[in-house]
Amino acid sequence: MSAHGRLIIVCGLPGAGKTTRAKELERELRAIRFNPDEWMADLGIDVWDSVTRGHIEELQWKLAQRLLALGQTVVIEWGTWGRSERDALREGARALGATVELHLLDAPLDVLYDRIKRRGAESPPVTTDDLATWDGWFQRPSAEEMALFDSVNTDHSRFSRLLWPASES
Repeated sequence: MSAHGRLIIVCGLPGAGKTTRAKELERELRAIRFNPDEWMADLGIDVWDSVTRGHIEELQWKLAQRLLALGQTVVIEWGTWGRSERDALREGARALGATVELHLLDAPLDVLYDRIKRRGAESPPVTTDDLATWDGWFQRPSAEEMALFDSVNTDHSRFSRLLWPASES
C-alpha cells in the first residue's frame, strides 16, 4: 500500500466490459471496487431507480474518499458518462493526494448490444434504441481530458484480446 491512494475510474457504456475490467483490477491490485448495480441488486432495489442510484453513488464516493486517504486503491465502476462527473472524481481524489487513472472502454454499438443480449441480465431488456440514446449522452473523453489523468499502468494488448476476441472483431 502506498502513502497515497490510487483511484481508477472505469468509464464506458453498458456492455463495454466495465465490470470485467474492474473485477480484474480489483483482483490484481487488491483494490476496493464500487459498483452501484451490485449494491442495488443485493438490496432488492430496481437498478433503473436513478434517485436511489445517485444516493448509493454518493455513499460509495464517501467511502472511497476515506479509503483513498488511507492509501488504498479504489476502483469506481459507475460508467461516468459525463465529463463533469469524471472531473469531480479526479479533483476530489487529487485533493487527497491520490493518483487518478481513467480506463475508457469503448466498442461499436452492435458489439455492445450483442454482449448485453448474451448476458441477459437486464430487466427490462436493453434495446438498440436505448443504446443509441445513451451513446448520444455519453461524453467520450477527449485526448485533452485523458491527459489530465495519470498514466495507466496496464498491459493493453492482453486487455484488448479480452474486449475484442476474434469472434467479435
